[in-house]
Amino acid sequence: MFQKEYDVIVVGAGHAGSEAAAAAANMGSSTLLVTMNLQNIAQMSCNPAMGGIAKGQIIKEIDALGGYSGLVTDYSAIQFKMLNKSKGPAMWSPRAQSDRMMFSQKWREMLEATANLDFYQDSVNGLIVDGTAVVGITTQLGIKIYSKTVILTNGTFLNGLIHVGEKQFGGGRAGEKPSLGITEELISLGFTSGRMKTGTPPRVDGRTLNYNKMEEQPGDVNPARFSYLPSSPRLTKQRSCHVTYTNSITHDLLREGFDRSPMFNGRIKSVGPRYCPSVEDKINRFADKERHQVFVEPEGWNTVEVYVNGFSTSLPEDIQFNALKSVPGFEDVKFFRPGYAIEYDYFPPTQLKHSLETKPIENLFFAGQINGTTGYEEAAAQGLMAGINAHLKINNKPEFILKRNQAYIGVLIDDLITKGTEEPYRMFTSRAEFRMLLRQDNADIRLTELSYSLGLASNDRYNLVRSKLSKTKKLIDFITKLSVLPSEMNPILENKSSKPISQSMKLKKLYCRPNIISEDVLKIKALNDYINENSIDEEIIEQSEIQIKYSGYIDKEKSHAEKLNNLESVKIPLAFDYSKLKSLSSEAKSKLEDIKPRTLSQASRISGVSPADISAMLVFMGR
Repeated sequence: MFQKEYDVIVVGAGHAGSEAAAAAANMGSSTLLVTMNLQNIAQMSCNPAMGGIAKGQIIKEIDALGGYSGLVTDYSAIQFKMLNKSKGPAMWSPRAQSDRMMFSQKWREMLEATANLDFYQDSVNGLIVDGTAVVGITTQLGIKIYSKTVILTNGTFLNGLIHVGEKQFGGGRAGEKPSLGITEELISLGFTSGRMKTGTPPRVDGRTLNYNKMEEQPGDVNPARFSYLPSSPRLTKQRSCHVTYTNSITHDLLREGFDRSPMFNGRIKSVGPRYCPSVEDKINRFADKERHQVFVEPEGWNTVEVYVNGFSTSLPEDIQFNALKSVPGFEDVKFFRPGYAIEYDYFPPTQLKHSLETKPIENLFFAGQINGTTGYEEAAAQGLMAGINAHLKINNKPEFILKRNQAYIGVLIDDLITKGTEEPYRMFTSRAEFRMLLRQDNADIRLTELSYSLGLASNDRYNLVRSKLSKTKKLIDFITKLSVLPSEMNPILENKSSKPISQSMKLKKLYCRPNIISEDVLKIKALNDYINENSIDEEIIEQSEIQIKYSGYIDKEKSHAEKLNNLESVKIPLAFDYSKLKSLSSEAKSKLEDIKPRTLSQASRISGVSPADISAMLVFMGR
């Protein structure tokens, strides 16, 4: 039934598990993906969308590293929007609405087309451990399957408990049973576990909604894509989303159910996501707000099912229904299913190395919500990195770790391992101190060469990036050297209410004016001719514009990153005895012993470790 031993076993086929399996298999490891239900591979358990603020950058990075999430999203998208276009490029964040069923189907097709990857449907309820190393898994059917490494990506299924009002029942997702046994075994192996909560809103029948009472939210006129590969499809038609608002009547109706709410009567004791609160939490915490947004999102091209974003709730179904009917456009609404909250086990990620291998048990990796994160994108990123590092571990190669100045993925994992989390962790641009370097437009430039060296990026992908780099540099050089006459430039400047010039001037200097954009400078004949003659596409024009206009900010962040790398180069021995440093505070010693940072830079980011502590370590290690 199975081969004698796999290189990698991935437990769970959500976003983390799917990326982990694809990465390990594509790098050459014999891989087995085990899941409770093969029909639900990469299921969108919550909203049918990928990307968004900072999350879109993560999907771009996954694509640049050879992962599948960007491609799958492009194939299943029904709407695409670039968020925050009114702000600087560091804040631009791509987001796509997806066809839920098509998304999962495309994931399965791509995984089935991946060499070295086997599948098995069963529940995993135990690990096979030899000493301090994992060597396989046991399933609910009592089958033992051996492997060199195991990656756990159990998501919300670990002892999952679903709440709807006073009712509660075991489940990892609506209609699916929980995963039992893994938590208890991990605790027996020395791990510490915790409990978290997330929630989801009702799904409703779109035929019963009155969209005339809502504000339409169409996609971009010229939609972009997530994948950098030219073979990835671009949307030619899109479905609109809509937005409406709760009101005082809605809030009063919701409050009627507070005494029956598991959030308020003590049945839910775990912590939910701060930045995606339930609707009852919103009206309780923000009682002064007269209304809250409700986003109405279609679930696909050929379904009437609608996702009610912003109305996540675990209130009794009758309260949910009556309150939602008071929202404009929902007067005649019919439910497909009520919203619910789900509690599940997680393992504080300070128990992991930066490779996502666990500290207590060798060759065991964790990825996704088991590490305390929330969101498809954060899970997929961890899965990709766990899959890569499991393969590298087997082949005795150095672990692959992204720095904070290299990728949002690097920020995500460093935050988790260094700081830990006691509430569901969600990525934001504000978490990245080098966000001007970590833009969505340059993820391929930042990461493709690394992916190529790992064997994930193809020759075609690598050559595309090299061509992009070369053409961008040449275009910037051309603009830098090109002088323009007042007779050609002044009409453009006057049209933008910008000060005219009285003599010939370098185009680059004029391009740096805040109100002058690429559309303006492309009216200069010499530049337009150069672009046409050299087949320069929109992506390279945008890249050159960002590098010219924001060169000062970019150079400043690069300089800051280089200084940080100086501390990154100061390695801390794994067996370092912190008790020898009398000048360290007790809190610092405790935190450093617990987390065991790899470098002084990582140590400096641990909560409770002061600059004075770092100075003392630097002096001691210098000796």
